[in-house]
Amino acid sequence: MSPVVAGVLQFAALAVALGLAYRPLGDYMARVYSSDKHLRVEKWIYRAVGANPTTEMRWPAYLRGVLAFSLVSILFLYLMQRLQGSLPGSLGFVSIPADQAFNTAASFVANTNWQSYSGEQAMGHVVQTGGLAVQNFVSAAVGIAVAVALVRGFARSRTGELGNFWADLVRGTVRILLPVSVLGAIVLVACGAIQNFSGIHEVGQFMGGSQQWNGGAVASQEAIKELGTNGGGYFNANSAHPFENPNGFTNLFEVFLILVIPFALTRTFGRMVGSVKQGYAILATMVTIWVGFTALMMWTEFHHGGPAFDLAGGAMEGKENRFGIGGSSIFAVATTLTSTGAVDAFHSSLTGFGGGITMLGMQLGEIAPGGTGSGLYGMLIMAVIAVFIAGLMVGRTPEYLGKKIGTREIKFAACYILVTPALVLIFTAIAMAMPSTLTSMTNTGAHGFSEVLYAYTSGANNNGSAFAGLNANTPWFNTSIGLAMLLGRFVPMVFVLALAGSLAEQTPIPETAGTLRTNKPLFTGLLVGTVMIVAGLTYFPALALGPLAEGLAS
Repeated sequence: MSPVVAGVLQFAALAVALGLAYRPLGDYMARVYSSDKHLRVEKWIYRAVGANPTTEMRWPAYLRGVLAFSLVSILFLYLMQRLQGSLPGSLGFVSIPADQAFNTAASFVANTNWQSYSGEQAMGHVVQTGGLAVQNFVSAAVGIAVAVALVRGFARSRTGELGNFWADLVRGTVRILLPVSVLGAIVLVACGAIQNFSGIHEVGQFMGGSQQWNGGAVASQEAIKELGTNGGGYFNANSAHPFENPNGFTNLFEVFLILVIPFALTRTFGRMVGSVKQGYAILATMVTIWVGFTALMMWTEFHHGGPAFDLAGGAMEGKENRFGIGGSSIFAVATTLTSTGAVDAFHSSLTGFGGGITMLGMQLGEIAPGGTGSGLYGMLIMAVIAVFIAGLMVGRTPEYLGKKIGTREIKFAACYILVTPALVLIFTAIAMAMPSTLTSMTNTGAHGFSEVLYAYTSGANNNGSAFAGLNANTPWFNTSIGLAMLLGRFVPMVFVLALAGSLAEQTPIPETAGTLRTNKPLFTGLLVGTVMIVAGLTYFPALALGPLAEGLAS
C-alpha cells in the first residue's frame, strides 16, 4: 500500500469514528449542562469551595468566577514548581526558576501547555500529576463553561443570567472530562503507553555513556492532554515519544481524543438553542476547513522535491517512521486547528508551506474545530461577524438565532477578533527588534523569523506547540510568552461573556422572509469565507516574510 493511500485511509477511519461519537456525546453534554440535579460528589465539592450551584450569575459575576479560579490556579501551580525541591516524589529535581515557573503556570492554566523545559529532566511526579495534570482537567472545563455561557446567551431571553460558573466547571470536570479520560488512559495503557511512578533508571550504554529514563503517570496525563486540547507532554519529545504514543493506532486514537469534544459541542449547541440544524451549520464550517487543511498538508508533505524525497516517500525529516507522513500530517493539522499543542513530528522540519499551514491554523483562532469550548465560542463570534457582513450587503439589521446584532454586540465581537492578532504581531515585532533574540534562533532568514512568529502565534492563541529550533527558555521569552498566553486566554473571554449577557437580555425577533437562514449551506459558505478573509488580511504580511517566502524559495 502506498503511503498516500495509507494516509487517506487513516483520515477516513478518523472521520468515521468522529461521526459515530458526534451525536451521543453532543446530546450527553447538552443534558449535563441543562440538568438541575447535582451528583453527591459534586455537592461535596461545592461545599468545600463554598459555592452555591443553584445561584444564577449575570456575566460580570460569571467572569469574576472564571478569573478568580484561574488566578488561584496560577498561584498554586507557581508555588508547587518553586517548592519542588522540597516536595516528595521530586525525583531529585530542583525547584523551577522564577521566570520559567511563571511561564509554565500561565501556560497550563490558560489551556496552552507551552513548555520551555524538558519534562523528564525538570518535573517530578508530584508537580506532573498534582499540578500539571490537574490543570489539564480544570482549564479545559473552564473553556467549555464559557462556551456554554455564550450558548445560553443565544438560547435565553429577557434575562441577563448565564448559569452558574462553579456548577459548569464541576460538571464539565466530573461528568465529561474525567470519565472519558479514564477510558482513554485504559486504551493507551493497553496499547503500550506507560503508567507508573517509578524513579530514574539507566536503560543501557550508548556511545560510551549511559542513558536514563524516568517513568510516570504518562497514559493518564496523555489522555486528558489530548481530550482537553491541552498538549503538554510528559517527555520532551511529546507525542512523538513511544512511551506517550507507542504506535500508529494510538496516534490516530490521540487525534480522535483531540477532536471529539470540540466537534461534538456543535451538537450540544444545536440542542441547547433548540435547533440541531444550527449546530450542523457550524459543524459543516469546521469540517470544511479541517478537511481542506488536512488535504493541503498531505499534498505539500507528500510532494516529491528530488531523489531524497522520492526514496523516503515524501518529506520524512523530523517525522516518526511509526506514523509516516500521513499520520504526521493528520496530527499536525488537528493539533494546530485546535488549542492542543501536542506534536508527533517537528513542525520546524515540515516543508515551508507545511509550516505555514500549521501557523495559519492557529491564526484562524483555532476554530476548526478549536479547543474544548474555545473553538465553539470562537466560531460563534465569527458567525456574528458573518451575519453582520451579510446585513451590510443587503441593508438589513443583522440577526442570528433570533437575536439582533446591534452596535454593542458587534463591538464585543470585533474586540474579540482583534485581541489575539495584536498580541502576536506586537510581541513578534518587539522580539525581532531585540539583539538577544538572534542568540535564541537556530536558523536565520525566513525560517528563523518563522520560529519567532510561531512561538507567539502558539502562545497568544493558547495552542502550546513549538516550531522547534527556538530556545525559548530565556527570561524574555518566558515572560513575554507567559503574558501573551494569559492575555490571549482571558481578555477574549471578557468579550465573549459580555456578548453572552447582552444577547440574553434581548427579546427574540420573529423570523421573517428577509431573515438570513443561518442553517443553510449558503451561510456555511459565507462563514468559511469570513474566517479565511479575516485571518488572511490580518496575518498575510507576516506569513509572507516567513513560511511563504521559505516555501517559494524551496
